Amino acid sequence: MRIWVSSLAKVHEMVAAAQPARVVSLLSPEDSFPVLGGYDDGRHHRIGVHDIREPMDGLVAPDGDHVRALIGFLEGWRPEAPLLVHCWAGVSRSTATAFIAACLHNPDTDEHEIAMTLRAASPTAWPNARIVAFADELLARKGRMIEAVEAIGPGAPALEAEPFAIPARFGARPVSPADEEQQGRGR
Repeated sequence: MRIWVSSLAKVHEMVAAAQPARVVSLLSPEDSFPVLGGYDDGRHHRIGVHDIREPMDGLVAPDGDHVRALIGFLEGWRPEAPLLVHCWAGVSRSTATAFIAACLHNPDTDEHEIAMTLRAASPTAWPNARIVAFADELLARKGRMIEAVEAIGPGAPALEAEPFAIPARFGARPVSPADEEQQGRGR
């Protein structure tokens, strides 16, 4: 199955298309989280943090508690079913989370391979390094996760990314919703 990434603007469309088992929403604390029919707290994890890489006065920086709770939620997800992750633009917080989910469920896959797969799937992906750094520590990856996302560098500038997916289990190529529709696979 796949880990889907989307912007807030396309989250309802992606829920309908991908029919994920679980959803992760990462938005600023002052934003309204989407109401997704059929997704209770056990299936929809919400994180209210700003998209910042360093603490800033007046803003909520992602911290270890946020990432620990995220990993706990992702541990309950089984990669045999789709996962959907979204943030405001589908560029930073959500791509960091997709990367974390892939690393968590593919412990023997090189982190650079996962990061390169992410880059191949989305030229705009720029995983939030702060979120990744906390996950790297919590998953005892010894700096390999942060090195991998730093190696792919910033993504192409974008106000909003196109939805994309990476494999939940490695060995399959990344796809877009158009690829799946064109190939008649749907979900």
